[in-house]
Amino acid sequence: MARSVVIHGIKACDTMKKARSWLETHGVAYDFHDYKSGGIARGVLEGWVRAVGWEVLLNRAGTTFRKLPDSDKADLDAARAVALMLAQPSMIKRPVLDVDGALTVGFKPEQYEALFG
Repeated sequence: MARSVVIHGIKACDTMKKARSWLETHGVAYDFHDYKSGGIARGVLEGWVRAVGWEVLLNRAGTTFRKLPDSDKADLDAARAVALMLAQPSMIKRPVLDVDGALTVGFKPEQYEALFG
């Protein structure tokens, strides 16, 4: 049975390029959703937070997060993290790979190999 594979991220991101290249090289058919240009629905993002946790989804290492005022970075919780990621989707860690509803956040070739190998 065919799997539903959707990779979410930002087109120009280097990690996204590596992940998409891995999928293509290994013959994995997928749909791509660019949440920087296409946006992300609050309900989808909240579902991801419930599935993997806001701590996993929020990219605190990225430039966008680091440039925030300290007041925006203080006392984070799920609701505040979701608000930040909705306002600036580039703060969502990339990629978010959805395989039949199961999420993998970030790209490591060995994780993808375990999923598709």
